[in-house]
This record gives sequence, structure tokens and C-alpha cells, in this order.
Amino acid sequence: MPSPLQPTPHAELPQAVAREPIHTRRIVCNGYRRADGLWDIEGELTDVKSYPFDNRFRGPIPPGTPLHGMKLRLTIDDDMTVREAHAASYATPYETCPDVVPDFGALVGLRIGRGWRKAVLERLGGVKGCTHLVELAINALGTTAFQTVFPLRKSKSEGRPAHLDTCHALALDGEIVRRDYPAFHVERR
Repeated sequence: MPSPLQPTPHAELPQAVAREPIHTRRIVCNGYRRADGLWDIEGELTDVKSYPFDNRFRGPIPPGTPLHGMKLRLTIDDDMTVREAHAASYATPYETCPDVVPDFGALVGLRIGRGWRKAVLERLGGVKGCTHLVELAINALGTTAFQTVFPLRKSKSEGRPAHLDTCHALALDGEIVRRDYPAFHVERR
């Protein structure tokens, strides 16, 4: 079996035609175990262009300067329930963008897991929130919370681990579940 860091037939994209970079979106997420037993899941989203452009609110924006720069921190407990939520917008294309930052406190009380996306959108979707912060909450921080908290608390969980049957590799009828989680393996469907 190849090492995860060695090239495999599917490890690289095909060679691209000649091109120039235009836009870069970076999403960085970190998970932290806090001294009080809770967990901080933090994410930052930035969008930059490779060329200068004018913005009505901010004026000229040089290449590499964030057009969008947002941060979101969710403090969760072992049950993945949001205990605190804090947002920040340090680079925005419109002067009113930061006005919704305090509204992200509406995430407090939600549980990351089944129904997370729907609950976030109900509270902060559309004109109630910021598209970029909502994307960060739904797609990046929810997944980062599972990756941070679940491996360290799985011995406490009862029943089937929540991450099983959530992707191709962890299908209940797959070889990895048969090998690593035999109690939850099912025969091919």
C-alpha cells in the first residue's frame, strides 16, 4: 500500500494550459482545546485579486490586498453545542458589511451535526447575515469541529460514530469500515 504522501495515479491534477492567476480565496481553520474544557474552532476567509481595482467604499485596492477578510470563532462543548460565537470583518467591499457581525451570536445554542446547515441558514441566511461568514460557519468550521473534537472524545461516544457513512471512504459497506469499525460494517447494499 502506498504511503499517503507518495504519488498515486490520482494525486495530481492534469497539466493546465497557460494561464494567469486572477483570484485567490483562502480559508484557514484551527481547532483549540481550551483550559476550561471547551473547544475553540476558528476560521478566517480572505479573497484577494492579482490585479489592482477600484472599490467605491475603500478606493483603490492594490493586488494581494484582501477584498474580503472575515473571521469566525465558535466555542463548543463536547456535545458540539455552540456556547459562544464571535465574528469579525476587517476587510469588506461595502461599508455596511460589518453591521451583521454581532448577529452571529445567533449561532449560540445550535449543535454542530445533522441539521447544522439548515439551522445556520434559518438564523443567518440571505440578508440576515454575511455570505462569507455563513459559508465559513457551515462548510469550514462545522467540519473542523468534527476533525478537532471527535477523535479526542470518540471513546465517550455511544452507538455508531458520527463520521461513518458520510463519504465514499467511510461507507458502512466499505473496506475501511470493515477493517477499522467492524461492529458497524454492513454487507454491500
